Amino acid sequence: MAGFPILTVMLLVPLVGAIACLFVKAPAARLIALAATLIDLALGVVLWANYDIGGDQWQFVESANLFAGFRYALGIDGIALMLIMLSVFLMPICIGASWQAIQKRVGEYMAAFLLMEVLMIGTFAAQDIFLFYIFFEAGLIPMYLIIGIWGGDNRIYAAYKFFLYTLIGSVLMLIAMLWMVNEAGTSAIPDLMRYDFDPGAQTLLFLAFFASFAVKVPMWPVHTWLPDAHVQAPTAGSVILAGVLLKLGGYGFIRFSLPMFPEASAQFAWLMWGLAMAAVVITSLIALVQHDMKKLIAYSSVAHMAIVIVGLFAFNVQGLEGGMIIMLSHGLVSGALFLCVGVIYDRLHTREIARYGGLAINMPKYAVLFLLFTMASIGLPGTSGFVGEFLSLAGIYQASSWAAFVATTGIILGAAYMLYLYRRIAFGQQVNADAAAMPDLSARELLLLAPIAAVVLWMGVYPESFLAPMRADIELLDQRLDRAAPASDADLVIGEAAPAAAVEPAEGAH
Repeated sequence: MAGFPILTVMLLVPLVGAIACLFVKAPAARLIALAATLIDLALGVVLWANYDIGGDQWQFVESANLFAGFRYALGIDGIALMLIMLSVFLMPICIGASWQAIQKRVGEYMAAFLLMEVLMIGTFAAQDIFLFYIFFEAGLIPMYLIIGIWGGDNRIYAAYKFFLYTLIGSVLMLIAMLWMVNEAGTSAIPDLMRYDFDPGAQTLLFLAFFASFAVKVPMWPVHTWLPDAHVQAPTAGSVILAGVLLKLGGYGFIRFSLPMFPEASAQFAWLMWGLAMAAVVITSLIALVQHDMKKLIAYSSVAHMAIVIVGLFAFNVQGLEGGMIIMLSHGLVSGALFLCVGVIYDRLHTREIARYGGLAINMPKYAVLFLLFTMASIGLPGTSGFVGEFLSLAGIYQASSWAAFVATTGIILGAAYMLYLYRRIAFGQQVNADAAAMPDLSARELLLLAPIAAVVLWMGVYPESFLAPMRADIELLDQRLDRAAPASDADLVIGEAAPAAAVEPAEGAH
């Protein structure tokens, strides 16, 4: 792979495909989009196979000066690798899910999805802070169009709400980036991750980045755009929104807030934990009373991502590893659950839970796969959900036993609303003749859901495949955080950081 610009190629393939889709009719646009996403998936497998575990932190590095003050710089570590793999894995599935559901302006729809893939990969691979900002913010545009053009009856409201919520917070982040580059004398993300900003300045910088990333995650109480966006988005839009776009916020905290502002991260750990634990309980209770399947899964996403935040701000390896695994697992499981909703919505054209019931009788294949993803969502051992939740809870418990209790309460509530949903959909008597007459999964639908099921089980049985590439990077981040970790490991001390003597750990210490 030496000298081969694989990351640039992974950006160019869907970009060329997106342009081509604008000039062809529906059947050809579908084939071009599927081919482009499958090529990127193959390139992603090559990327993973050639990633040197235990080698340099930044690999597949590409760099070129475009004009004064702006560099085209790409490169990945293990964390970025796993999130890129999640993106390229879900994209062909999204194209397949749209094969029959999207019948108007197909070329533009496929172009929007391919552009989304370019921007997601670029966000995770960018090594220049301004390049990151461009990719990060530009991702709003195709998703705004996907919701606003191909969404439900209230799509315009949902699209505007999504766009405004996510854009406003990012203005402060751009101002903070300009100050950081002026202060550090570099826009390279790896250099900024090692630069020691003044602790006083870190406070304002952390809050500026928090304004953007908290909306993207989304954290409570700025999460209200998410249920509306999910309900109105087409099925594939919901899959990519929950599967990847929500992870941009978590990635931002890992890549920027924690390593660049460690003292401020410790100072505001109480705020992060408080908001996240409120979200775990509140959104789980809201999910319990939902009548719309998509809305229920949307609120569950807020609760799961809240556990990610608590794990990341536990300031230990287990919490960081658990947060990353939950993000990967949630990307797969929530995407699969939205696909399961789309399968029956395409048949009956309603998301009302009460309109279904007893589907295990006439749709047994569907019921089995839906059950697997339900179990993964609530963390059944042997599935991907268990690994992430176990690691996160282990890390959270090391920092605070009461926080672990609240997080566990959210997991119990998660089991309640997911099992309640499954019982009402798959079991019981078939009281609606139209639901009882629905056919089981087609070959195309089975082909979309089976690969996700395989990876969910793979991650649950052998998580080392996914942890190994990230472990060294997580340990480096943990060493960076040691200087500012909360003073007490047994309890989270509000606003209190480690003593000054512990600022610089010994060489190689962990």
